[in-house]
Amino acid sequence: MEIKETGGARIGMANATWPFATLTVNENKLTLNATIVGNLTFIPNDIISIEPYTVLPILGQGIRINHRVSSYKDKVIFWTMKSPKELIRKIEQTGFLTNKNPISPEQKLEISKQQSTGGFPIKTWFAIAVVVIWNLLFLYDFTNSNGEGLPIGNGVKLALAAVFGTGLLLLISEPFRQLVLKEGRTLNDIKKFVYFLMLISGLTLLQFTLMF
Repeated sequence: MEIKETGGARIGMANATWPFATLTVNENKLTLNATIVGNLTFIPNDIISIEPYTVLPILGQGIRINHRVSSYKDKVIFWTMKSPKELIRKIEQTGFLTNKNPISPEQKLEISKQQSTGGFPIKTWFAIAVVVIWNLLFLYDFTNSNGEGLPIGNGVKLALAAVFGTGLLLLISEPFRQLVLKEGRTLNDIKKFVYFLMLISGLTLLQFTLMF
């Protein structure tokens, strides 16, 4: 038996809203894919407990996954609009929480590699480079602004085009994905975020091109 739920997630201080997180559980493995926020994989022995977690009824409720994986953030929450207790009951029905059977050496090695890289799916150097280039391009327009109206020029447009182009390359180029993603990560880990990023950057670029 396997269950798959769509919702949101909080990993450490980072939060992904619905529908950018997917919780998948079967007898041997629990995965929480929150796209850019984090992709976490657990085996039964990694879990201390799973408990209901509520901040606000319906809008801020979910389950908290208490775990032993030192490379992951301590705070791992899956947000759901369904009853947290009912979701935990479904997880129990998969047999995951009571499974004492050892996993195969191949599976253990694969999961250990994923866990050792932490939850963030993108290589750190690439994430830093994107942030630096984005800020420099925006700074270019601010420093060359005449002080009238919004400081939107070629720098901002180039930044948005670069974001859109990066998303497109992630979708179509396997070598580029290998350059950007950590070992063991795939496009499916970040696909929802890539589509969202391309949509927002593409529409904003089009709007700015027509306006300025």
